[in-house]
Amino acid sequence: MKIDKKIFGILSNGEKVYLYTLKAGDLKLCLSSFGAAWTSLVVPAQKGGKADVLLGFSGFDGYLHNGPFLGVTVGRFANRIGGGGFSLNGKAYRLDNNDNGNTLHSGYRAFDKTLWKSEAYEESGGVFVRFRLDSPDGDGGFPGNLKVTVTYGLNKSNELIARYEAKADAPTPVNLTNHAYFNLAGEGSGPIHAHELCLYSSSYVEIDEKLIPTGRLIPVRDTPFDFRNRKPVLRDREEGYDHCFTIDGDPGKLRACAEVFEPVSGRTMKVFTTQPGVQFYTGNMLPGISGKAGAVYGKHTGLCLETQHFPDSPHQPDFPSCIFGPDRDYSEKTVFAFDVS
Repeated sequence: MKIDKKIFGILSNGEKVYLYTLKAGDLKLCLSSFGAAWTSLVVPAQKGGKADVLLGFSGFDGYLHNGPFLGVTVGRFANRIGGGGFSLNGKAYRLDNNDNGNTLHSGYRAFDKTLWKSEAYEESGGVFVRFRLDSPDGDGGFPGNLKVTVTYGLNKSNELIARYEAKADAPTPVNLTNHAYFNLAGEGSGPIHAHELCLYSSSYVEIDEKLIPTGRLIPVRDTPFDFRNRKPVLRDREEGYDHCFTIDGDPGKLRACAEVFEPVSGRTMKVFTTQPGVQFYTGNMLPGISGKAGAVYGKHTGLCLETQHFPDSPHQPDFPSCIFGPDRDYSEKTVFAFDVS
């Protein structure tokens, strides 16, 4: 196991941004303290060789103008909140309208565009970076002072472990995740059409034309949203997906969420989570941006499996509660396990 730390960039106010490189088992993970971002994940292939399986940028400047949220930690509330606001305990709160009249990933200057405090450490067969952030009352329009700790790392079993924790001094919505885009053939290798996906999900969250939930959970059976048996990711819906799927089993317990297989490389990634849902996004809106080493990331060149609470939960009383505060701390875990044998 190995940990390396270096300066990744310097912000306009003179603050240093650090890049951590973690090595454990057969994996190598790079993390930036700006946006608590995953910038690279190198994974061996069954058929030989190694490749970086994360879409990203060659240098720090790309992460300063990261429209598609490549690899960043998003919050206070990941995904969308309809109408750019919500009411809580009889009081209305206004948020940034940054997505067709709605709030996406908490607005214009949220956790993904923030410098996090960071420290690397070794623990029980793994190497990790702990990121900390204090979000003051009124940050982005959200109530309450929120203390956030996000930990990412690798262990010797070829697992990437993500832990999300938060404490608030007043009731407030919390929903944290990482927005990594995966291409198991290797970033820059083209579209993800050959990838095959299994989701341990019996229903998905119905959305309207603005991608806001209607409140209904729709059974996946006999629909293009049925991934209970592994199939090519775009076989039944050529335009792609940007939908939240419920995860079967009990929220709060670590359980199977998804499995992705890429046949050319032979790479397999299994996902386990305590979260109630996962946003499956197939990069439908990637605009052809410049990525690593001259790669161009266009439509369907990466997929996201963002484990999280359901979108628009502050407006949906029948969804699992996203309101945390003095009497309820936020604590979630997701594991990405790679089969490299």
